[in-house]
Amino acid sequence: MRQLSSNINSSETCEHVELLSHSSVLLRGLNWLRSKSLLVDVTLIAGGDCFDAHRAVLASCSDYFRAMFTGDMKECQESVISLNGVSSQGMSALIEYAYTARVTLNLTNVEIILAAASYLQFLDVIEVCSAFLEQQINIENCVDIAFVAEMFSLLRLRKKVYRFISANLLPFSRTVHFQRLSHYQLEYLLSSDFPVDCCESDVLTIVLNWIHFSPKKRMNFAANILSHIHFHELSKEQWKKHEILMKCTSSSFVLKNGAFGGNKTKECAYSDLTDVSSALLNSRGMELAIVKVGGFSGISGVTNEISYYLRSVNKWKYLTSIPHVDQCNFGVTVLWNELFVVGGCYNQSLEENVHPFGFKYNVLNNTWSTIAMMQQERCRFTLSAVNCKIYAIAGAGEINGEYRESCACEVYNPVNDTWTEIAPIVGGCRTQHAAASWNTYLYVCGGLDHDVVLDSVVRYNTLCDMWERKTAMLLPRADHNIHCYKNKLYITGGWYEDELTATRILVDTIDCYDIATDHWETVATIPTRRLHSSSIIFGSQLYIIGGFLSDNTFNKRNSVIECFDIDARCWSSAQEYPEQIWEHCVCTLFVPRCHDDCDLTGKCDQSSSRYPMLGHPTIKANA
Repeated sequence: MRQLSSNINSSETCEHVELLSHSSVLLRGLNWLRSKSLLVDVTLIAGGDCFDAHRAVLASCSDYFRAMFTGDMKECQESVISLNGVSSQGMSALIEYAYTARVTLNLTNVEIILAAASYLQFLDVIEVCSAFLEQQINIENCVDIAFVAEMFSLLRLRKKVYRFISANLLPFSRTVHFQRLSHYQLEYLLSSDFPVDCCESDVLTIVLNWIHFSPKKRMNFAANILSHIHFHELSKEQWKKHEILMKCTSSSFVLKNGAFGGNKTKECAYSDLTDVSSALLNSRGMELAIVKVGGFSGISGVTNEISYYLRSVNKWKYLTSIPHVDQCNFGVTVLWNELFVVGGCYNQSLEENVHPFGFKYNVLNNTWSTIAMMQQERCRFTLSAVNCKIYAIAGAGEINGEYRESCACEVYNPVNDTWTEIAPIVGGCRTQHAAASWNTYLYVCGGLDHDVVLDSVVRYNTLCDMWERKTAMLLPRADHNIHCYKNKLYITGGWYEDELTATRILVDTIDCYDIATDHWETVATIPTRRLHSSSIIFGSQLYIIGGFLSDNTFNKRNSVIECFDIDARCWSSAQEYPEQIWEHCVCTLFVPRCHDDCDLTGKCDQSSSRYPMLGHPTIKANA
């Protein structure tokens, strides 16, 4: 054989080749040796059955065997080892896993295998058993799975099963399995920060039913359990409904908490929910978040991505994505804590296509569903929730085969999933305007009527389907935002054209409209004026998020978030959005604090992982 020249530079020709099939070939070879009892050096006895194996294989899979075979334990020198407390079925499954990377799981054997894996510290098998049980949780078996999770200290599984119980608390409480919960399980359930599927009055009823199912045994635990009821969410009527039963339930609770001991406490308990939280069935496990919907990103361009910000963690996280081809200029609103995204436009073959389709997102079960499409396709319009209905105002779209601006309006009834035409907006066509609701009224201001930037303000009465004109804004504005706070409207952002040069001028003031006096005034100057930003009022803070610093250069897009305290009339800076964004929508939505999600940096919450998991054994699940 001809020898290769030694003059070849070895550093340039060296190549490291990884044979991906090697691990499976190795396992097959070891398993064949075991099946023929070749080179085996230990026999395990479990449940009366013998299992031949190789110490090196067992030690590589199990911390228990690694310590046994590499330390000073007497079993290190023994060829036959009895494993008391390990079943034959469990040991057989672990041997199969060690030599094949497979484990066969079903609801009959999973607890047996889990017990053996926990005893012998087969950590990967423990993890896949836990993941398997996560997928099997239902109302009939959730209590049993909770017991398994607690018996083997499976924290992720425990979290999943109690989260499931909370999400299905009402139907679960009507089953015989609910009464199987121990007092510490019920107390843990109530103290956990998970959303529930019923109002707090129902939660109280469920707890009282549990106590009175076996009062002699359970009355001693009543005080601690009842301390986890959110009494501040009960209305006066709901409180009276339960008051007599509660007095009979636990005198110790009454003495400990003073729940019936004074008018001040009663007034607190009687207090109704605030306007913002009344959209929720129950505030358990929920936190009001700032939600960014779609727009344009400095990284990916037009995006359907929806992210959210929680004050409690001070971080932006990924929530979901609009289930449609990437689009922009759609309408966004929130009704009954469901997010509605309707209309908009998208590019196809370099042409703008406007559509009438709508979607709604349920954050509790993390699902999207379609709603009836609008009677007219729209983009660059406003979508607002008023008096339990949703109003689509003006905008632009294809009308009789031509792209036109419109003054037509329609209303969506979520009860019967229908759109109905309403009176057209007065004052001509409008696009790129802003709208805000107050009581049963909808205020619409500014925008474009063809090429003219408007300063007009009109108000729609949802009760009588009539429009009326109000005092005009201090300046014309398009692409701006308006919000209601304490019976006043606050307007931010936007632009108008200079009459002499026809160039866009960015508006850098926050103007306030007093609804009672029909009067405008300027209340603040925005530190960083910008185009195509969005804003939202969160508490008393008005957040201005993203946008362009200029109209004529894309290099000046930004991720800055500035906050104006409306009550204190002062500015502050917030943590920047993780990327540059513009032409997005912003709203507020109650989001579960336990939501499985990813940081916008791309690091996912590990608790959201599902099997099969990368780098872990394959599971073959039997019914």
